[in-house]
Amino acid sequence: MAEWVIETGGLWKQYRRKVAVTDLTLTVPPGEVFGFLGPNGAGKSTAIKMLLGLVRPSGGSARVLGHPPGHRATMARVGFLPEHFRFHTWMTATELLTLHSRLYGMDRATTVRRIPKLLEQVGLADQAGRPIAGFSKGMIQRIGLAQALLNRPALVFLDEPTSALDPLGRRLVRSIIHDLKAGGTTVFLNSHLLGEVEATCDRVAFIKAGRVLRTLPLHELEAGRLRVELRVDAVTPALLAALDALPLERLTAAVAADSEPGPESEAGRIITALHSGDTVTLLLTDEAVLPLIAERTLASGARLYALTPHRPSLEQLFLEIVGAEDSGQ
Repeated sequence: MAEWVIETGGLWKQYRRKVAVTDLTLTVPPGEVFGFLGPNGAGKSTAIKMLLGLVRPSGGSARVLGHPPGHRATMARVGFLPEHFRFHTWMTATELLTLHSRLYGMDRATTVRRIPKLLEQVGLADQAGRPIAGFSKGMIQRIGLAQALLNRPALVFLDEPTSALDPLGRRLVRSIIHDLKAGGTTVFLNSHLLGEVEATCDRVAFIKAGRVLRTLPLHELEAGRLRVELRVDAVTPALLAALDALPLERLTAAVAADSEPGPESEAGRIITALHSGDTVTLLLTDEAVLPLIAERTLASGARLYALTPHRPSLEQLFLEIVGAEDSGQ
């Protein structure tokens, strides 16, 4: 097995005068659920099409399952659910999947066994003989997911797989993605629903203007920065001095837009107090410091009313890395 299921280096694509992807460099190992995040127009769809061999890159390198994109035998091991797709609406769910099984080159016996199980998996077992023309948007999304999984792919690209689904449908897709991962399938997921990404992905890449800005394992989000709001009867010099004496490697200042910087010690520690007069905001990298903060607060003579930790969400991180001005496009 190749070390990387997906590996790209400096991949770029230009349409006449427009550069859609500038410098796509990333690696995805086997069995990972990889999230691909960015604002509209960031080049996500173009990047996926290049990896599938549907669009020829203008430069750079790419390998998918150890071969160049579009390699025929490799593509038989890849599943794809595009964001916008159209099916033959006069076909039933079973007929559509049978057609796609023939395109994959699956034998009839495998097809007959596989389709009922797959329809059960996506919650359409009772709709097997119904024409797709009568399907709701959510049901069409589910049959699209079924065709992407039909060939038991080693790698599956899911482009906005939950966009038309209700909460129950999203839960079903999350369960399917977890099952795929458990079975060793690599999932490349593009979604605007950051809550879904946070619930399913192992790592995420943030892309803007066709360039990967940062790749982050999501377990680092859970174990990373912790913003703490400390509410007391009054923010006094004694309290600030007590907090400023905490270990530097565990405590740094969280500077708010409406705050004034507190005293700076010789070691360079800064504690910031908000103008409200009763709140100190801290930024931690280790939650083990929390009991020490409470102890130092009480030892300073302050009365402690609340010690509230907040971990940054994936949405907050997205806005921080990609830029809030792009999030509404």
